[in-house]
Amino acid sequence: MARKSLKPEATSFEVLDCVQKKCPSCGQAMWNEYNNPRHIRTLNGVVELQLKIRRCRNKSCLRYKKAYRPEKEGSFALPQNEFGLDVIAYIGALRYQEHRSVPEIHTHLELKGICISQRTVTHLIDRYDELLSLWLKDHKRLKAIFKKQGRVILAIDGMQPEIGHEVLWVIRDCISGEILLAKTLLSSRNEDLVALLLEVTNTQGGRIMSIRLLYSQ
Repeated sequence: MARKSLKPEATSFEVLDCVQKKCPSCGQAMWNEYNNPRHIRTLNGVVELQLKIRRCRNKSCLRYKKAYRPEKEGSFALPQNEFGLDVIAYIGALRYQEHRSVPEIHTHLELKGICISQRTVTHLIDRYDELLSLWLKDHKRLKAIFKKQGRVILAIDGMQPEIGHEVLWVIRDCISGEILLAKTLLSSRNEDLVALLLEVTNTQGGRIMSIRLLYSQ
């Protein structure tokens, strides 16, 4: 559907580069071949991201010319989503902790200065529900991806809305971009986070290459 309103101007700008600069498959250096701009609507305004995309130039590598995106990108928003994960977590808290209706959530967000339609609020509630229900729904597909990759780079992001005490934790694979697990927890203790990571590592068949802890609020 064509956009009927002007895209909001960015209130902040951030350049994101890959932490992993060597190919996760062959170990050779990945070159920064091009940059991708991306605008994300967050609770604190519109963030303009400049993403440095790296690719492996080793022609014998399984990941030859495959894009590797900055790991931190996933802590801002889901792929192809205009609204940030913090907005999704906030809407989920309003819906299920505060028991607000869609019109009430829409009004609440507009009072916070977030330009959003009621239809988009409904869509983001669906995204929230999907995040919390996706776990282990498609083991075979995920295991096939991990087996082909041979290894996994995990990132874990936590979003704590302004209301309530629950934190939405999302664990994702930085190589494939797949979200592996999303759960709400009442605390951020190391024991709780380790339990989440063990759920993932005990289920998938790939080798864990590294774990990066990215905490966002």
